Amino acid sequence: MYWRKSSHSGGGDGDSCVEIATLPTRTAVRDSKFPSRATLSFPTASFSALVDHLKASSVEELR
Repeated sequence: MYWRKSSHSGGGDGDSCVEIATLPTRTAVRDSKFPSRATLSFPTASFSALVDHLKASSVEELR
């Protein structure tokens, strides 16, 4: 499984974010500060909808 961080993971050592791994039908999420702990996984469509909503909310806040 390949984990990746957001390009918006913040300053410092970049451990103030979550990491995601794309699976065939799900997206897994884990805390970058504690990668050996439990992960959450969501159906890919649900995770994509969440990310789209967060992006739209961020744009609205900037207006």
